[in-house]
Formats: sequence, structure tokens, C-alpha cells
Amino acid sequence: MNKLMTTLAASVLALGLAAAAQAQSALNEILDGGVLKVGTTGDWNPMTVRDPATNSYKGFDIDVMTELAKDLGVEVEFVPTDWKTLVNGVVAGKYHMTGSASISPARMKVAGFSETYLSVEIYPFTTADKAGDFDGYASINKPGVTVSTTLGTTFEALVKAWFPDAEIKVVEAPARGFQEVLAGRADVFITSNIEGATLAEKHGVVRVPNTEPRSPSPIAMLLPQDDQVWINYVNNWIKVKEAKGFFEETRRKYGL
Repeated sequence: MNKLMTTLAASVLALGLAAAAQAQSALNEILDGGVLKVGTTGDWNPMTVRDPATNSYKGFDIDVMTELAKDLGVEVEFVPTDWKTLVNGVVAGKYHMTGSASISPARMKVAGFSETYLSVEIYPFTTADKAGDFDGYASINKPGVTVSTTLGTTFEALVKAWFPDAEIKVVEAPARGFQEVLAGRADVFITSNIEGATLAEKHGVVRVPNTEPRSPSPIAMLLPQDDQVWINYVNNWIKVKEAKGFFEETRRKYGL
């Protein structure tokens, strides 16, 4: 009898712990509260772009998160953040997830990631009038060359690793590394092929000649690391929407 009671008690405890874990999931909080909170920087065109006049957002991430909220049957709230605090916001529970972010070992230590739905490659860019000063990566990694980057981004670590002999200029959001190059305060910045294409069209920046793509990186949404219920939901939602063509259509819409 004692053994039976012990077994039953253990089973009840296990069920109680499972129920508690379920109750703590962001999924339950979202459904109960009727709001999906998404952290977004608003400064990564065409993924997320904030209009300061209206404080509204547009872009690939915005479309994706709006669709996710619609399928959940809730409203979406975009929570402003920046790259240096993007991960901390998920960990601290300021938002339930983020929009797109590069998957990196440093971020994986403290946060979870969804299934990937996009991949990027990194290139160095400069202004058209300076393009003739460079030829390949080695021409950037020299004293007298200033490479700018944004604090807290994956680009910051790459710049420091790739160009240790150059002068590295790190700016803090809302400033961006590419703005330093456009203003003439730096010579080169690096970014993804996604943002680079947009900046080339808008500002006329060009890839540094004879530079191959580096550091291919899968893109995914950041999620609370210990919330497997919420991670499972998002991952399966991505699979369903991929199968139905939603992601392909949205990628095509933004030229991705």
C-alpha cells in the first residue's frame, strides 16, 4: 500500500509540475491576455522599419508577426528595442518573442530560437567614390581604414574579427554603422545582402570590389529558452505557413 501511495503521489506531483509549466508558458499568457508582444528594432530595412511620424512599423517581420497574431486570434503589439538589448528583452519577459535575428552561439546561450525561414550572407560596403580605394578584404584590414558598426549586432563581432588592423568605430543605436560611412566619418561597413541591397538602392552604396560573401547565417525568431510549449507552437506554425506558401510569398514581396 505504501509503495502504491508513493507511486501515486509521484504521479500527481509530476502532473502538477507539468501543469505548472504549461501555465507559465507565454502561449497561455498571450491567449489569456489577447496580445502578442513582439520586440523589434525598426531599423533593419526591409525586415522592420519604423516610421517616426506615426510610430508605426512595416516590413517582412511586421507582416509575419501580424499573421502569427491573426492565427492566434489576438492583437499584436510591437515593443521598441535595440540590438544591444534585443536578447535581454526576451529573457526579462518584456516581449514574448522578437522578429528576425541571426542565430549565433552567444545568443543561443541565453535564448531560444524558432525554426529558420531565411538565410543571409555578409558583405562589406562603401560609398561609390571610395570603391576604387579597395580591392578585397585585405585592403580593408589596414591602419588608416575606418570600419563602422552598430553596438550589440552580430556585425560588431565580425568586424572586430575580420579587420583587427583597421580602426573600428562602434556606434550605439539609434545610430547605425552605415550612417557613419554615408556621413564620411568611416570608410566601410558590413551588413547582410538583404539590407545591403536596400541601402544600395536608397543611398547608392556599393559592395567593396572582389569581396566574396562571408558568414552565411540562418535567421529566426528569438524566444524564451525554457518555454518549450511556446517554441513548439511557433515552430509548427512556421512549418504550416511554409507549406501553405505564406513565407515564400512574403519573401518575394520584399525581394528576399
